[in-house]
Amino acid sequence: METEIESLKKRILRLTNNNKSNIPAIPGLSFYKTESPTKPENILYEPRICLIAQGSKKVVLADETYIYDESRFLLTLIDIPALVQITEASKEKPYLGLVLKIDINEIAGLVAEGNIPYFNRQQPERGMATGKITLPLINAFNRLTDLIYEPENIPILAATIKREIFYRLLVSEQGMRLRNIVSDRSQGNKIAQIITWLKNNFTTTLHINGLAKQANMSKSAFHNHFRVMTSMSPLQFQKWLRLNEARRLMLTERIDASTAAFRVGYESPSQFSREYSRLFGKPPLRDIKSLHNFEEKTRKGPDYHN
Repeated sequence: METEIESLKKRILRLTNNNKSNIPAIPGLSFYKTESPTKPENILYEPRICLIAQGSKKVVLADETYIYDESRFLLTLIDIPALVQITEASKEKPYLGLVLKIDINEIAGLVAEGNIPYFNRQQPERGMATGKITLPLINAFNRLTDLIYEPENIPILAATIKREIFYRLLVSEQGMRLRNIVSDRSQGNKIAQIITWLKNNFTTTLHINGLAKQANMSKSAFHNHFRVMTSMSPLQFQKWLRLNEARRLMLTERIDASTAAFRVGYESPSQFSREYSRLFGKPPLRDIKSLHNFEEKTRKGPDYHN
């Protein structure tokens, strides 16, 4: 196991030190290198598996903390907001990690093809978990990464190795969570569908009764399942999406706070400013100014993203 992890570390280090523009991409696979610990940052985790070859990271959901490193992976089953921080990294021993997006449809296909029993758990579970890294799993990631240097083989072999990785996850200690999410009879699957709808329609007015009906649940059951899986209420989830999209618009399109507020569905700029400050710690104008300054300093940073 140590040999395979050391091999993955060397692969990621080589990729993140190379000229990024000359490296072919494998869809859904990203590599990261950071030479110092980071401040906590709000991000939206999509369904993915995250591995660390060197260093460690902390992810906070409400009152729960997930810490993972070279021995454990992080698995996210739904779109879920989280507070993320790299806790171990230095110039001598940089943080080295990778992320592979999970294809839920591919997972469902594997369950059907392999006659793997669904797990229709009625009690909700958090949409994020950590699991022990196994030798077959890390070996598959090494082979997937090696394809970057065989670009002519990526269209055929990358999909095959990804399927192997997904299968390894299905039979891992967290496999029941995955099977629960892809079962159309499970509560987890229903909440996952609502989360996808919210992600695509966050500017619209939220009607809890309608969402509960769409999930075929009572209002109280819907609230309970949603909060357990995401650590927040549907309204808080929508607010998080709106505020982060407004932040992106102000940062990338250089629009003012009021315009961004209206674009994401707010009717009151003052309410937007209060809630923005509560989430990001600064009012919009100050926050965007500090982000622009930080972006300027780190424009040539060492991170590499496929």
